[in-house]
Parts: sequence; structure tokens; C-alpha cells
Amino acid sequence: MSLLEEARAVRENAYAPYSRFKVGAAVRAASGAVYRGVNVENVAYPEGTCAEAGAIAAMVAAGETEITEVAVIADSPSPVPPCGGCRQKLAEFARAEVPVTLATLSGARLDTTVGDLLPGRFDQSHMENC
Repeated sequence: MSLLEEARAVRENAYAPYSRFKVGAAVRAASGAVYRGVNVENVAYPEGTCAEAGAIAAMVAAGETEITEVAVIADSPSPVPPCGGCRQKLAEFARAEVPVTLATLSGARLDTTVGDLLPGRFDQSHMENC
């Protein structure tokens, strides 16, 4: 199964009773293993979590810390980019050149990279004097 197919399959498990906007994400780790995540809403909206964050948390829980590929899919008119917080989360575990596929259920697709999603990213090099 491709990474995008993994994201599409897990999307069905999203918990989105308020917005009904289900998002699925999958990340491939350096080991080749795939970790999946979905958005999980909460009636107190700021307390929900994004699909990308869920996939990253699953990867870290499994003991991995390097992303080599990302896929995100939603039922929207155009591919949905990660929110700002998730862009920073992806940048924490992925090099700038890591490919990111953003897609819709109808087949629209945008291929980009983590670096293109978050130019000028804040990273460990900014903390070297600490």
C-alpha cells in the first residue's frame, strides 16, 4: 500500500463529529515503517489534535525519530496543507528535502517538501548557544 493509500484508509477513523472534516496522515520513518494518524476533535475546539501530529506521536512512541516521507489527505476541493504547528512538528523530524504529498479524495494532488512548507524554519541550530 502506498503512503497516500495508508493516509486515505486511516482517514475513515478520524473523530470529527463537530466539523465532519476528516483528515488522514501517514509518515514513513527511516526504518521504512509507516505510522498513521487522524484528526481528533474535542468539543473545546483548541483541544483537538491534527492527523499529522497523531502520526508523528505514533512514530515517536515506536522509538523512531526520523521522517522520510509524508502524506496527508482530506475531502476538500483542493489539497489541504498542514497547519503551522504541524509544519513545525514535521520539521522537527524531517529534513527540508523530505517529500510531502497533499491530496484530496477526488484525486487532486500537490507534491511539495517539508522545506517548502516551512521556509526559514526554527531548528536545533538556533539553540546552539543554550
